Amino acid sequence: MPKMKSNRGAAKRFKVTGSGKIMRRKAFASHILTKKSTKRKRGLRLAGEVDATNVKTVKRMLPYI
Repeated sequence: MPKMKSNRGAAKRFKVTGSGKIMRRKAFASHILTKKSTKRKRGLRLAGEVDATNVKTVKRMLPYI
C-alpha cells in the first residue's frame, strides 16, 4: 500500500501539541491593523485551538500527525 499524502497547505497551517490538540493561527491579523485595538491585536498573536467540529477534517488532511 502506498503512503498517503498530507495536504501541504494544511501541514503549514496546523501544529499538533504534545497532548494531541491541533493548534491554528487566528484570522484577521495580517492587514488593516490600524483600526483594531492593541488588546485585540495582542489576542490575535496567540495560537487558537481547532474547534471540535473541525478536528476530524484536519486529521484527515494530515494522516501522519
